[in-house]
Amino acid sequence: MSAERADTHRLTNNSTAGLSTTKNVSNKPLIMLTNDDGIASPGLRALIHAMHTLGELLVVAPQQQQSAMSRSYWQRPGVTEMHTLNVNGTDLTAWAVDATPAQTVRNGLLRFAPRKPDLIISGINYGENVGAGLTISGTVGAAWEGAAMGVPALAISLEVEIEHHFSHSEEVEFQIAAQVAQRFAAAILDNGLPPGVQIININIPQDAALDTPWRLTHVSSYSHFHSIVEENELGEKVLTGYHRLFDFDKVEHDSDVYVLFKERQVSVTPITTDCTAHTPPDQILQRLPQ
Repeated sequence: MSAERADTHRLTNNSTAGLSTTKNVSNKPLIMLTNDDGIASPGLRALIHAMHTLGELLVVAPQQQQSAMSRSYWQRPGVTEMHTLNVNGTDLTAWAVDATPAQTVRNGLLRFAPRKPDLIISGINYGENVGAGLTISGTVGAAWEGAAMGVPALAISLEVEIEHHFSHSEEVEFQIAAQVAQRFAAAILDNGLPPGVQIININIPQDAALDTPWRLTHVSSYSHFHSIVEENELGEKVLTGYHRLFDFDKVEHDSDVYVLFKERQVSVTPITTDCTAHTPPDQILQRLPQ
């Protein structure tokens, strides 16, 4: 992180057998902060500054940019570096892992957490994570990994221009998104997640203000990112990037895509790791081998 001191030490990649259940001697909730944009992301920095008053922070993030890695794993994650960050005059130890977002979370929980965290927060991401593209997201993938290991999780994303999706641009303003994240984190720490909910996925319009309302949404089946296909000098079709395209007549009105992009409100989507379709079994069996 450019504004903080970073004392770096290389570590081996050992892990313990499971989450520590060490007693919380500080009586403060333990909040693990992570992302997919990497340890140097200003979005993570804004999240740290917003969360430091809510409890004890454990920061574990990928060493490099890992956007769009979903919940993927590399066979051989690399070294870990220890950074010392200064937050409002207090030194905070942060860990940078040369691994995917999901592996980073697993490393954080099994290697560095002094006890089981009360909450994992992934973000603040450069770019929204909504609709049919949700499973591509490294931000959501990191939250999903934590939820799968039994820790309540928040994923926080901010709509930004596509040119900033893989950047650490200082042009993007994260303060409103950080305050939204703080409000939801405080509520979850006080009340817990609702029954049956393991992840809350929050997406914030880039023009949001403190009084922008939020809406409870579901994940849209609509895919608003479309690949750009061009021909190269050999006449071959190649994918050269992507852009957003919308047909709001095809977007469900209570979905994350519609609320974020059409209504310009904060989308709040409860997620479970149970991906089972809720179609009645008899309708499914009619179409499968007898």
